[in-house]
Amino acid sequence: MFTGIIIDIGSVKEIDKQGDWRITIGVNDFDLSTTEIGASICCSGCCLTVIEKGADWFRVDVSAESLSKTIISSWGQGTLLNLEPALKMGDELGGHIVSGHVDGLAELTSIKVEQDSHRLSFKVPDDLALYIASKGSVTLDGVSLTVNEVQDNQFGVNIIPHTWENTTLGQLKEGSKVNIEIDMLARYVARMLGKA
Repeated sequence: MFTGIIIDIGSVKEIDKQGDWRITIGVNDFDLSTTEIGASICCSGCCLTVIEKGADWFRVDVSAESLSKTIISSWGQGTLLNLEPALKMGDELGGHIVSGHVDGLAELTSIKVEQDSHRLSFKVPDDLALYIASKGSVTLDGVSLTVNEVQDNQFGVNIIPHTWENTTLGQLKEGSKVNIEIDMLARYVARMLGKA
């Protein structure tokens, strides 16, 4: 489990695409010294398992299923990634409960500057729109965000300067696709109401 609070921006160092993809990811401020082999790291919204590591890198395997459901298939050498370690008991829950299981892709439809912040609008597949509510939570490329408004299959979020500068969201352009994870609570409520 994660919270959607990014601690580092890493980058893809190498990809071996034979069979399942084996990806080597470099880190900057992520202290890997306490990360065990087999631990989970959220990489731009995708929960991936560490299979090898060094002082400033770790390696993961990515299945065909993950490649088909996420933006990982668009990653290449140098792609920047939002990184977050798995929660430990007693850690602060600064964002919201995030599983690292991507529900689909959202497409950025507009970016507007509002004072020091940026307002981003996204569209999602109709089957995910049901789970997104104004003032609810959503995870985009691993970043926990509050939804400002929703209309049909589009929603908006406000990105404060700290988040803009310390995650990959500041690199997005109109038409960019991002991994989206809907709020776990919304999924269960919809199921109980017979809407999922």
